[in-house]
Amino acid sequence: MLVKREESIYGFHELLIACGLSSPLRAAILGVIIGRMAAPDSEAATHRWLGQQSGLGELLDIDFERMPAITLYRASDALMKHRASIERTLFERTQALFGFELTVTLYDLTNTYFEGSAEANPNPKAKRGRSKEKRSDCPLVTLGLVLDGSGFVRRSEVFDGNAAEAKTLAQMLNDLDAPIGALVVMDAGIATESNLIWLREHDYRYLVVSRERARQFEAETALPIETAAGHSVAIQRVDDPEHQEVRLYCYSEQREEKEQAINQRFCTRFEAGLQKIVDALAKPRGEKRLAKLQERIGRLKENSHGVGQHYAIELIAEDGTHVTDLRWCQQIKPGTRLSHPGVYCLRSNETDWDSERLWHTYIMLTDLEAVFRSLKSELGLRPVYHHKEERVDGHLFITVLAYQFVQIIRKQLQAHGIQGRWSTLRDILNVQRRITVSFQRADGRSLHVRKATRPETELAKIYQALTLNPLPGGVQKTII
Repeated sequence: MLVKREESIYGFHELLIACGLSSPLRAAILGVIIGRMAAPDSEAATHRWLGQQSGLGELLDIDFERMPAITLYRASDALMKHRASIERTLFERTQALFGFELTVTLYDLTNTYFEGSAEANPNPKAKRGRSKEKRSDCPLVTLGLVLDGSGFVRRSEVFDGNAAEAKTLAQMLNDLDAPIGALVVMDAGIATESNLIWLREHDYRYLVVSRERARQFEAETALPIETAAGHSVAIQRVDDPEHQEVRLYCYSEQREEKEQAINQRFCTRFEAGLQKIVDALAKPRGEKRLAKLQERIGRLKENSHGVGQHYAIELIAEDGTHVTDLRWCQQIKPGTRLSHPGVYCLRSNETDWDSERLWHTYIMLTDLEAVFRSLKSELGLRPVYHHKEERVDGHLFITVLAYQFVQIIRKQLQAHGIQGRWSTLRDILNVQRRITVSFQRADGRSLHVRKATRPETELAKIYQALTLNPLPGGVQKTII
């Protein structure tokens, strides 16, 4: 797709030529990016895929099987050398192609882990941190993305694996040179009070998921909104003229069902822990010391995901040191997740927008989460098989480039009513093959005809939407 339509999609091949890259390097760059889109894996696995399974070599007239594997690594190095120019130019071309506005900026972070200890070739960015994949046994690096409202990457940056989300915003927006007055949309992890103050001081607008824990909702004053999926969301608007802010308390029935199930699971687990303490009191060797049981209850509350605060617990110790009984009852505190399940709060200094426009803009942030899922699960962001800093950064940048091309393809398909995750679309695209049919001629020689198989119905619709030739590679005839 990228190869045959570079005139209409980015002009990426011409961009590589403008960077002064040789023909083998340009082919290798296309190979690693398309490989990341079609069969994400390590560079070594991509080299095998290009040489033994993919028909890309035929389309490019390149013999990937004979290309040394080191050329793919050099492709990564070349991309990193021209990273700033490539990233800026691609974004400018997507803006020109789709005509999206630059008034909305989405920002978020994710991390990826190393396979191995990364000790043989120490990477200064490889740090232990909180892995979002629960891989606490591996060192991490962190990828930060700034995107526009349509989901295209404006800028990417690789941080240390233990980078705190709340401390990277100013650096990224400064490096990006984001337009003054842009509306920055962030989740609660980055929306610290210090970051909001920084945004106000630098004349940015913001729309964030509030970090405030207090919840409220008055259904009588709420505005009902229907989502694109046909669900209903109710919004209660609270203006704060003193601080020039607005808060939207949003209630979703679907979110309530989900949070109630979570609350029930945590409450059941917490009560089971209390019951275990009670059961031990009836055993001869069960723990009965008051101080020890207070410690156990403290640890139980600490690991209760917040539900422990909703229980009144009484330890009965007749002699003041040994417990004979434990009693508890649930007392739900107002303004919490248990008292207001399904309610979340949005906070913004864009006071001139109406509630519906603010909420729909926030939904872009949920789309950003889908972006990260695509990067991680569909485009091979995790894990990283390299250890050297420049190769790790190159691996992440190739993934970002692959995402950019995937995003433009999906946008064009969506305009024709074709939806779906990239993994689903990739399965549809993966069924077509180049085959060779051999015939014995009357003169004793053999005729070999090589051509693409006819596309299935779903694939034909994709080709039509992208204005692509449904029989790529044409027909090649060879007489031997």
